[in-house]
Amino acid sequence: MATLNVKKLNKSFGTTSVFRDINFTANEGEFVTLLGPSGCGKSTLLRCLAGLTPVDSGEILLANKNIVNQPVQQRGIGMVFQSYALFPNMTVEKNVAFGLKMQKLHATEIRRRVAEALEMVELNEFANRYPHQLSGGQCQRVALARSLVTRPALLLLDEPLSALDARIRRHLRDQIRLIQKELNLTTIFVTHDQEEALTLSDRIVLMNKGNIVQNGGAEELYTQPADLFAAGFIGNYNLLTPEQATRLTGQVFSAHVAIRPETLSFCQSGQGLAARILSSSLLGNIIRYRVECQGIELSVDILNRHDDDLYAAGQRIDLLVDTGALRNVA
Repeated sequence: MATLNVKKLNKSFGTTSVFRDINFTANEGEFVTLLGPSGCGKSTLLRCLAGLTPVDSGEILLANKNIVNQPVQQRGIGMVFQSYALFPNMTVEKNVAFGLKMQKLHATEIRRRVAEALEMVELNEFANRYPHQLSGGQCQRVALARSLVTRPALLLLDEPLSALDARIRRHLRDQIRLIQKELNLTTIFVTHDQEEALTLSDRIVLMNKGNIVQNGGAEELYTQPADLFAAGFIGNYNLLTPEQATRLTGQVFSAHVAIRPETLSFCQSGQGLAARILSSSLLGNIIRYRVECQGIELSVDILNRHDDDLYAAGQRIDLLVDTGALRNVA
């Protein structure tokens, strides 16, 4: 396992800049997520780390060694792609063993390590099957085992869960995190899914238009967004203009204000601001209301405790605003 340091990394395709002056660190055993919308440069950045795409300038230090000019096979990096990238004419066992054969290890050692990797991803019984005989989730676990079996210093995961259905995605997400912790494996994970990033990560590097917008822990990004983009991308913030925020709170603001929907609540008549229910959505244990208050539409998340707690569209209620949870965003 090793620490990754990325310093002043730049990449362009012709006159189009993909990312600029990228700097971040993934400490040994840390799970770092590159999060951002499609086209922000996160997948290209991951391919540059792997050596699949050359960079224009900058350094990629793995265990204090600059690997920018090293070929892919000498970097000590494992990578899992969204598309699995399995050999269709090989069994599960042979797919997993492929990298070890390229390293010319002894057959006994290869068998031992392949069996160990398949046990880790719970696919021992599928060793002799071919990719077309597996589900999408099983194929992705084969791809994960193939990357782990070479014992990489760094694991790169390029949106490995995006093609899977929700139930399988949650299970595999938990399995990846469990294995990563067990091996203390430095990992870079790419996704555009906020829930995945918040659930999995030790740290999140939020990107937009080729730049790092914010770099911090999941709680920090959720509760302290750095700017308007971060507030809009992470969670379901209510984003207010300075005039709207002043109207809602009576305080004076000079910048946009973000309010998390769970920091708003309903209260007894006369104890808050007069509001009206516009609509509601049941999200499992959360009810998300759209309400109108002071001429402003807001999202309010309320814990779903009982059917009797549901408010109907058009119903009048009082809204309590936790002003301590307001966040100025540029």
